[in-house]
Amino acid sequence: MPTSVAQLQQWLLEPEGQRLEFKEAKQRYDFEKLLKYCVAMANEGGGTIVLGVTDKRPRSIVGTQAFDPPERTEAGLHQRLGHRIPVEELLFPKGAY
Repeated sequence: MPTSVAQLQQWLLEPEGQRLEFKEAKQRYDFEKLLKYCVAMANEGGGTIVLGVTDKRPRSIVGTQAFDPPERTEAGLHQRLGHRIPVEELLFPKGAY
């Protein structure tokens, strides 16, 4: 099920922890770091990494161009980890946040 805008808004209010991580990643993010976060979260029972959001409160949606297209990133994660890690992109109109 795709993430809704309401779900993202709820996450923005929650603290980071073992199952929720925010990374600004405006222009790029190291794929090896992403792999390590995915493994760490999997070891804790799963979770969500949100790119394009500041990790300091109050959080802001800044957008990201770190991994494009999302399908390629998902395929790369699957190839390296041997598990399907869902990757999705939420699009907002300019000025919505």
